[in-house]
Amino acid sequence: MKQRPTLFLAALVIPALAACSQPAPPAENAPEVSGEPLAARAVMIGTEGPSLPACSSISRVKTGGTDVYWAPGETRAVKAKLAGGANVSLCEAADDDAWFGVVFAAPGTDPDMCGVGKSVTNAREYQGPCRWGWIKGGTVQLGG
Repeated sequence: MKQRPTLFLAALVIPALAACSQPAPPAENAPEVSGEPLAARAVMIGTEGPSLPACSSISRVKTGGTDVYWAPGETRAVKAKLAGGANVSLCEAADDDAWFGVVFAAPGTDPDMCGVGKSVTNAREYQGPCRWGWIKGGTVQLGG
């Protein structure tokens, strides 16, 4: 009679151990990545000083929309897509205006909650609550 609990436990443990020893999925299932690792660079706000808004202007994305990236110069990983006509707050420029660091509200969210229309005492990384990223220069109508 004492063998039944042992057999029962063995019946449970052996399949569990067998599942742990399964080989890893083949390499072709992994996404192909080339080049340097992707980098993220947060958008800085308050770069114009404490007497001005944290982000300099509200602009409108041009017809056709634009992709939002994790860092200026990065074109491999799209963080978000913005439709034409979407409002963004321009907070920072990089690479001679080739890239703009922007803050934008999620669809259906009040853009005033982003908090970039108010001044900040010191320049700092934007940490929310809205979304942020980098767009290519020429994809927005400045002062929209």
